[in-house]
Amino acid sequence: MKEKTRRPKRTASEEEESMQRTLTDVRGFRAWGAYSGVKSKRRDIALIYSEVPASAAALFTQNVVVAEPIKLSRRHIRSGRAQAFVINAGNANACTGEQGRRGAEAMADATAEALGIDREVVLVASTGIIGRTFPTENVVNGIKTCALKLSELRLAGTLAANAILTTDTFAKESFSTTRIGGKRVHMGGIAKGSGMIHPEMATMLAFIVSDVAISRELLDEALREAVDDSFNMITVDGDTSTNDMVAVMCNGLAGNEQIREKGLIYDTFRAELKSHCTELARQIVSDGEGATKLIQYDVEGAPDRNAARKIARTVSNSNLVKTAIFGRDPNWGRIVAAAGRAGIRYDPDKVDLYIGTSKTLIKLLENGQPLDVQRRKLKSLMRAAYIYVLLDLHQGEARATAWGADFSYEYVRINAEYST
Repeated sequence: MKEKTRRPKRTASEEEESMQRTLTDVRGFRAWGAYSGVKSKRRDIALIYSEVPASAAALFTQNVVVAEPIKLSRRHIRSGRAQAFVINAGNANACTGEQGRRGAEAMADATAEALGIDREVVLVASTGIIGRTFPTENVVNGIKTCALKLSELRLAGTLAANAILTTDTFAKESFSTTRIGGKRVHMGGIAKGSGMIHPEMATMLAFIVSDVAISRELLDEALREAVDDSFNMITVDGDTSTNDMVAVMCNGLAGNEQIREKGLIYDTFRAELKSHCTELARQIVSDGEGATKLIQYDVEGAPDRNAARKIARTVSNSNLVKTAIFGRDPNWGRIVAAAGRAGIRYDPDKVDLYIGTSKTLIKLLENGQPLDVQRRKLKSLMRAAYIYVLLDLHQGEARATAWGADFSYEYVRINAEYST
């Protein structure tokens, strides 16, 4: 069920080291998270800084309604260079008009001035409630505090990860070490996201940094592919937002010969980036508002990749499927019904369906026909926090994976009271 990649196998010491480290362990990167007063009693400004200009790439929300920081960052990323990410939480700066535009510009200006860099290499992001007047003065003061306290300490990376949260219940972080071009390369990331999560990037922010040397063109291509198979394959509630952003900086301080063409070395980097995006995406889903379970939906044996993706995404976004799994109700009919309305033509009489955990998958359907299954055993398996759903169409070689959360009573409560 797990996809094979070219990612090199790590030693036990490297795995342990990665679990303990943050993005500030990547060469040449410093960070901080500060309190500006926008959010009550919580850090709400994050700054991530590269000591040297870096190759950069970013992808943004596909919503027609776009927040002011997204408009600004879309312009700045055209150069393929960046040196700082600055993020505020507590106010989305969306649907704020001219006042919000000036606020986003002020964030870039304050960051550039405090760090002594060009404003065009600053990418700006915001997250929070839509339509509230943007608190420019507070945010700018928070940026100045962050700039003064920028640090390579591991704590600094974690503070930045905590400063971008909204309804999240924990900070999302990733770190890895691998060898690329004969050099030891580090990669680290942070993300936020809990509600309004849906394929095509929704209500999520992610920032990844690496000390690898890679051309901006190949970095952009690698990021697009990584996001397509990770952040674009998750769902919590089917809603989308105005502020979504995934951005990456690679400053080249690992000392490898710059990756300028495709091949084994590029494939290694691409697999590493995809691994980070997948890990952060799964953390987002596992922290879905009110969620009690993370669900992995694997579709195999599809006629082509697009078919596999559409079915996986349709099933993962079904409220009936999500509520059944929350209630530990093995109502597999909801799964096959959702797959059947994905807009893909296939023969349902060839389909096998499994539900369970990573250790035990129970086959419920074979060649489109139900099997005699011990429902009590299945309900017991569905107590697990990580549930697997495998749909094998037996009609091709293509496969896809999507991730989703279950749908609980708590989700309704959180969103009924969100702005109050």
